[in-house]
Amino acid sequence: MFKIATPKSDEELAAYYHFRWQYLRQPWNFPPGSEKDEYEQVSEHRVVLNNKGDIVACGRVHLNTAEEAQIRHIAVHSGYQRKGLGQLILNALEAVARELGAIRAVTNSREISIEFFKACGFKIEREAPNELGLLKRQQMVKKLDDFSLLVLHPDWCQELQDTWSETIPITEHMGIKLHQFTGKTLETRASLNKNINIHGTMFAGSIFSLATLTGWGMIFLQLKERGLTGDIVLGDGNIHYHKPITMKPRAVCNLERLKGKFTTLEKGKKCKLELEVQVLDDTTPVAEFHGIYWILPSAQKV
Repeated sequence: MFKIATPKSDEELAAYYHFRWQYLRQPWNFPPGSEKDEYEQVSEHRVVLNNKGDIVACGRVHLNTAEEAQIRHIAVHSGYQRKGLGQLILNALEAVARELGAIRAVTNSREISIEFFKACGFKIEREAPNELGLLKRQQMVKKLDDFSLLVLHPDWCQELQDTWSETIPITEHMGIKLHQFTGKTLETRASLNKNINIHGTMFAGSIFSLATLTGWGMIFLQLKERGLTGDIVLGDGNIHYHKPITMKPRAVCNLERLKGKFTTLEKGKKCKLELEVQVLDDTTPVAEFHGIYWILPSAQKV
């Protein structure tokens, strides 16, 4: 499972900067140190880690003005291309930008990454200064104050939120909201105030419910993607808790962690799916959930 993290220690920052140099500067024969600039101390840095704790993607964001954030230095490990990690790190940086109050994001894109940023909602605004006096770039812009840009298929996402509210009332009591859907990643959030215990942290049962519903929601959206219908039920669920939640409850489900075949449902038979959900307190991983779900053909009742 991949997770978003913020490099903080000297060792973590050194690994982060080395990764940036290795993928963004070394190919052009620039020396170590050329990956840094004068904005490092005022920037927010994020990395994507694999299950071994190795960096497989990185990126940075800082404010140009109170309303404009600049996204830079997105890089993905060559062995992890086409797994959605570029979009995963970009989504994390955009989320930081929104939390900082920005209503638009800009990035100076090289020719090879223009199509990627276009697919993520950016538009070319004008030509940007060459990077390091060598690499031609275009300045691209994206509005951040339009919630529909947070989700792919906003009509499906709204239907999912309505289904939760109407058929699973606990979602309203817990303040669970769909925050983002990219097609490959679903993120939900919950209200800490509505789920707080006497220790000032989130109830363990609430964390389990948040993870369970996030997995349920990913399957709901995948059924929509395939034009299928069925009743989604939880067969079994296990969760491992590592740390308490004291700030911002978040749950993330990546499509690559979903195992199973929908073809049995297409044949009118029940379908077994397994998936994993990562629960975080803001950017800090706190729990992992493994769930087994069954999809029953619509005519079949539990």
